[in-house]
This record gives sequence, structure tokens and C-alpha cells, in this order.
Amino acid sequence: MKTIRTFVVVPSLPERLQPLKDIAYNMCWGWDHEAVDLFRRLDSDLWNKCQHNPVKLLGQLSQERLNAATEDAGLLAHLDRVCKKMQAYMDRPRWYDSQYRSTDSGEDNNQGSAPNNIIAYFSAEFGLHDCLPLYSGGLGVLAGDHLKSASDLGLPLVGIGLLYRQGYFQQYLNADGWQQESYPENDFYNMPVTLMIREDGRPIRFHINISGRDVVVQIWKIQVGRVNLYLLDTNLRCNRIEDRHITSQLYGGDNNMRIRQEILLGIGGFTALKTLFIEPAVCHMNEGHAAFMALERIRRVMEEHNLSFAQAREVTRSGNVFTTHTPVPAGHDVFPPTMMEKYFSQYCKQLGLDWQEFLGLGRTDPKDTNEPFSMTNLALRLSTYRNGVSQLHGEISRNMCQRVWKGVPKEEVPIGSITNGIHVNSWISHEMKELFDRYLGPGWIERAGDQTVFDKVDRIPDEELWRTHERRRERLVAFARRRLKSQLKSRGASPADIELAEEVLDPEALTIGFARRFATYKRGTLLFRDLERFVKILSKKDRPVQIIFAGKAHPRDTEGKELIRKIVHATREDKFRRRIVFMENYDINVARYLVQGVDVWLNTPRRGMEASGTSGMKVLVNGGLNLSVLDGWWCEGCNPETGWAIGAGESYNDPEYEDEVESHSLYDLLEKVVIPKFYRRGSDKLPREWLTMMKNSMKQLTAQFSTARMVADYARNFYIPSTYRWQKFMSEDMRWGKELADWKDSIRDRWGEVEVGKVDFISNGEMQVGGRLQVRCQVKLGMIEPDDVTVELYQGRVDSNGNIQNGEAVAMECIGAANDGYHIFNGEIPCRHSGLCGFAIRVIPSHPDLANKYDTGLIRWDTEEEEVPETKKEEAKAAK
Repeated sequence: MKTIRTFVVVPSLPERLQPLKDIAYNMCWGWDHEAVDLFRRLDSDLWNKCQHNPVKLLGQLSQERLNAATEDAGLLAHLDRVCKKMQAYMDRPRWYDSQYRSTDSGEDNNQGSAPNNIIAYFSAEFGLHDCLPLYSGGLGVLAGDHLKSASDLGLPLVGIGLLYRQGYFQQYLNADGWQQESYPENDFYNMPVTLMIREDGRPIRFHINISGRDVVVQIWKIQVGRVNLYLLDTNLRCNRIEDRHITSQLYGGDNNMRIRQEILLGIGGFTALKTLFIEPAVCHMNEGHAAFMALERIRRVMEEHNLSFAQAREVTRSGNVFTTHTPVPAGHDVFPPTMMEKYFSQYCKQLGLDWQEFLGLGRTDPKDTNEPFSMTNLALRLSTYRNGVSQLHGEISRNMCQRVWKGVPKEEVPIGSITNGIHVNSWISHEMKELFDRYLGPGWIERAGDQTVFDKVDRIPDEELWRTHERRRERLVAFARRRLKSQLKSRGASPADIELAEEVLDPEALTIGFARRFATYKRGTLLFRDLERFVKILSKKDRPVQIIFAGKAHPRDTEGKELIRKIVHATREDKFRRRIVFMENYDINVARYLVQGVDVWLNTPRRGMEASGTSGMKVLVNGGLNLSVLDGWWCEGCNPETGWAIGAGESYNDPEYEDEVESHSLYDLLEKVVIPKFYRRGSDKLPREWLTMMKNSMKQLTAQFSTARMVADYARNFYIPSTYRWQKFMSEDMRWGKELADWKDSIRDRWGEVEVGKVDFISNGEMQVGGRLQVRCQVKLGMIEPDDVTVELYQGRVDSNGNIQNGEAVAMECIGAANDGYHIFNGEIPCRHSGLCGFAIRVIPSHPDLANKYDTGLIRWDTEEEEVPETKKEEAKAAK
């Protein structure tokens, strides 16, 4: 029976308990242990049944229980404490203000005054809490932690995403251990999500054109502390069934579904901001999924201010930031030209571009008509600030994207890096936080990005730290047993097997955690490569070791599913039964237990394929140690005092050989280093050496790999400069953007005239360290003025193939004009190191308003072949 009319039923709370609703609808309760305890106190069993969802809990509590709560003095005092604490959090001074606004004396600090403009953060997924299943994994959890720290630091930031009716799939395993997927629907009216409504009570809606059809979109809001997250929803009766499905599943469907979701996220997301009268200064694209936003931003500025595409592009890209998250080429969304034509043929006309110009925005080579349209390329071209998510990933991204900046050395490709972090308060256990409160001071959490705060970790007595950590390991073991029993029952296991679940794992044994997406490059079964050796590691009675696995494979990743099946089959063998557990349906709740309870976090990706990884960061503040391949963040975090590296950062061409070498390295580390250190106890039965490493890891790494540090880096390096640039380009009737676009057009028209002519340098073939090689060259500029270019000596050591390695650019000075449109430039190369060195001369357009010197995509190199050394010597003698 179809529903004709609908209405919403809300919890009926006694007046004294009304503040519970305010708490439930602000997600900052999710990182406040006292607030979580308040909801658990109302009904602990129901709290667990409701998947830790306070809105659902309040709606299912009986009226008798609610009435009884009004008479519970202890609970009411608890409620008042939480209310007071939340209000203090919402009102407390903001780091953003203290860093960037004027001081009380009226003088600006050396950072300058912070602009008030909004930062809009676009992401396809947000992992805020397990009661909001709108995420698939690390990207979403990072986005959620980004919002939380933006709230903590007081950034004027809003999030933009999609409200998925089914979210990502729920995982369960069949009797053979093969992954199955289910897609339960989210009940948004029983979740901490609010439908945005107008003053007359009607939902706020807007229209977006997708493939020639008018799609109606409504907006929901999640309050994340001081930050609002706006989520778009097309599941409306007025839409066609295929359009209602756009917000059905995260990463579900085919390429057609993916492009429609990304149109909704990018174009619809920016339209939603306009509908809500939010004018962002900065738009941050978290991965290429949101890149269409940059096109809509251009279109709006063209329409509202009567600008050309080129002019609007210069204005808008001044306020765009792009973060790429994957070093795997297959992880970057691309769409064939025919599909792009289906969805953008009319939109292209609104931008004033011809079809090939439009497709060129998303191509590595704009002239290659066979190349598909890449969302990453689009985001790179339409942003001013770009970054990878670790230092190594920044380097890999520069290599991958070098062809977008043709002729630019890979080390100079304008993609930086800001290493990821985690929201410490969301991932620290209740017990460890209480310990930190006692010895670091109650205000430590507000300074989680300050390295000096964690120097006080040494004050914590070893006995207390170890007892706290052991208590969390015991909780993890108890949780794993409950989870395993539930899994076995659902698979139809025998009563005997279900009973055995009570005996798996040892609360006192060295516990290793491995939990992540089961993609083949993450090598979830590397430990199983030498079964005989692996069994010996696990089964020593005096030094037992146990491993807890968790993770999902993509529904279409058969190889990833096979890895899971292999582990599940191993858990059924007697030699592994009590030592290995696979926990189904890895989510934030499972992750929380794991990172708070394990002794060692294991990570085994093929080097260069994990952009950053954040799961290993979550164990730091909980006392866990990392054992990982040197990839992503661990390249920056690993040292002999904080954890262990598998291998030394080698790269391999043969995956089979790589697995062989690194599996043996892993076994050696476990047998000879990790396990002995864990079980080496003194007369007090404390592992003193292990505790020293725990403290070193906490002290040295927690602040460095926190989102408090990460978001502050984004603010300092990207958001604030981008906002100032946006304000400038929007001022004076957009004069700066118009002039820059016109200048670029002029330079492109005349760039064919640029040529590097005669090059002279004085050398007898050898220079001494500390000397300076004088170089003079002639550069033909035609109608271009010398002030409109930068001429540089690109110099450095030369390898056996004649390539300059890790070159350095040295600017040359124009000293006058020569004949036939040539100008003379002088420069000198500092000779800092001995060995074979070399240089090349390059000419790059230069303008004070360029975000970076490669913005135009134009560069002219000196292509003349080097003369033989004898000739150089003769010229040097003649010059003398």
C-alpha cells in the first residue's frame, strides 16, 4: 500500500530532560566520554541495540523510564554537567581567532587578521560516528575528523556531502567465509540529522539539471560542534525513480551512477550553498569526486558578473583547494567523452567553451581527443592550492601528475603535501583520557596539536600506564568474543563452535591488530606466506601471540574477498582457532575497540600505494605501537624509539619477490625484536622497555599526527592565503582577475616568439667548490616585455643519463637589450658540491598575481646541445 501522506513523530521528553535532545543533535557528544556515559546511563542495553544513536534511544525509551529519570538526582546532575560542558565548548575562545585576529590592543599579530569568509569542505563521504553510516573507510573518517578539528579550532567551515539512504554496504560472511553484502536503509528521522526547512515549515529545496532532467534536491544538516555539515538528498517522490537512486548508495552502481553523484556533489553542493545564502571564499575539494564544483563556481561568477570563462576561472580558482588521496591510478575517476557529452553538452555552452576546450580541462593532454575526462585533472587545473596527504604521497603525486605541467621538472610540480592526522579526542579510550587528564592536565586535549603538551607523558608512572593499557586489551578481547559468537550464530554454526568462541584470544597475550579495506595491494595475508613459521610465532606457550583481523572488500573485488575467505578458513584450524579472529562488518565502533586495545598495529601495503593511512595513527595516544612497511605517514613517524619498519623503503618490480622478502622481514621482526621486548619483564612483571617505547610513541607522534595539527596546517598554508586571494580578486569589480586573464591570453598569443639564443659561460672545464659560474644568455622575447618573464638557470648534479637530479632554479637578471628582439640576461651558479654538474636555461611567464610560476602552463627551455669540452676550453682561453 503506497503512503499518501506522511508526518513525523518525535520523542516526548519531560521538560527537565529537554536538554537531552539538544545534546543528541550536536555530534560533539560523540567525542565526549561523559556525554556518551549519560546516554548509556539511561538504558545501557537499549543504547547498544540502537547502535549508539542517541536520537533513536530517546525515541524508544518508555515513558515510565523517562519519568523515572526526572526523579534520579544523580542522572540529572550528570545531565547538567554535560550541558554545561557542551555550552563551554561552544562558547570557548577559538584558536582561529587567537592566531589570526587583532589583539586586544588593536594591533595585528604577525599572522595578520583572519578573514571572516566561509570555507566549504566538499567530500563524497563523512565518517563522524558509527550511528551515521555515511562512510566507507579512511577517506570518510578523515573527512569527519577534519570537521571535528575545524570545530575545535573554530574555523568558519561548513561541510558539503550526500545523504545516502543505504550508505555503504554492511558486511557479513557466509558459511564458507565468503563476503556477502546487505544494504539496510538509514532512518534519517531517527538519526542526529535535521531537515532544513523554511520559515513556513516547508523543506528547503532546489533544482539541478542532470542529463537534461530537472532533479529536485533537499538539504539536511548535521551539527558537528561548531561546524555545520549539509547533506543533499534526491529521494523525493517528485523525482523519477533513477534520480531518487542518486543518493541511494555510497560508491554503488556503475559509471553512470558515479558521474550523477559527482554532479550532485559538486554542482549541487555549490548550488545548495547559494540556496542557503552561504558565500564561501574557499572551496576545498576532498578528492576529485567534487571537482565539478569548480565548474559551477565559474559558471555562477560568469552569470552574476558578466565575465568571460577565462576571467571567471582566474577569479574562482583563487579560492579553490584540492586534496588528492590515492596514489593508485585506478582510484582516480575518469569518464569517456561520450558519457561526458551526455551530461555536459548543454552545460558546456553555458561556460562559453567549445566541446574540445571543455574536455581539455579534464585531460592530461588537452589535444588528445582519445583521452578520457579525469576528475583529478579537472581539480588540479581549477585550484590554486593542491596537496597530497603525506610527504611521500606528495612526491608520488608530483610524479603522477607531471604531464599536466608539461616541461616542469617533477620535483617542481606545484603539488605540496599536508600529512593526515586523526581527531585525538574521538579515538582515545575513556581510561587513557582520564590518565592523561591526571598527568598532563585537564586542558591537554584542547592543545592536542601542540608537541610540548605530550612531553609530560614521562610523568605517568609505568604501573598506571600498563594497567590502563591492559584494561583496554581485556575489553577488546571481551568485545571480540561477543562479536564472534554473534557471527557464528548468524552463520548457523554448531553450538559447540559457538561455545568455543568464549575461549578465543588471551587477555594477557601480545595482541596484533590488522584492520583495513581488503584490497590486494594491502596484502592482508602476508603473514600466512610461511605457515610453518607463522604457527611457531603464534603458539609458544610462554610467549603467545594473537591477531585480530577486520575489513571489507569492495563488492566487486573478488580477489579481496578471497583474502578474507582465506583468513576465515585459517581461524577454523586447531593451530589458529584460539589465536586468530576475523571480526565482520568493520566500522567505527569496531575500529574504536581495536585501536584502543591492541599492542601492535600491523600494516603491510606495497610501498607507494598507501597515500597516508590513518588507522595506525589512532593507536598512538592509546599506547599501541606500529609495525609497518615504510609507506604513507609511517615514513615520517618511524624511528627506532617509536616502532618498527618492515624493510628499509625498497621498491620492487617483482611483486612475488617483494612478498617473499618482506614476509621474512616481518617474521624476523616478530621473532627477534617485537615478541621478546613485549615479554621481557622485570621482577615487578612490567615490560619496562616496551613501556619506554609506548611513551616515546605517545610523546613524539601524537601531536604530529593529529587533525589539530593537520587542520591548522590547512588554515595557515591554504585557507587563509586563499581567502585573502579570493577577497582581492573579488574586489574593485574583479579587476585583478580580469587583468590576469587578459595578461595570460596575451602571453599565450605571443609565446611562440620566445626563444633562448646564445649562451656564454666562462669555465676551463672545472670549477672549485665555493666558486660561482658566471652565465650570460640572450633570450628572444619579441613583443613580450622582460618584466613579464622570469629567466632561470636550472642547475644541479648530472646523472649518467645526462639528467639534472634534484635541480635548483637560480633567477637571472635582465641587463639590457640586444638586436632583433633579444634581451641579455646574467646569472651565476653557486658551486656547492664536487662532481659532474650541469645547467639548462628556461623562460617562464611572470606576473605578481600568479599563484605559482607554472600557472600559465607555458615554459621554454634552452634546447641547444652541449658543445664538446675542448671547444669550451678554447673559448675560455680566448675570453681571458
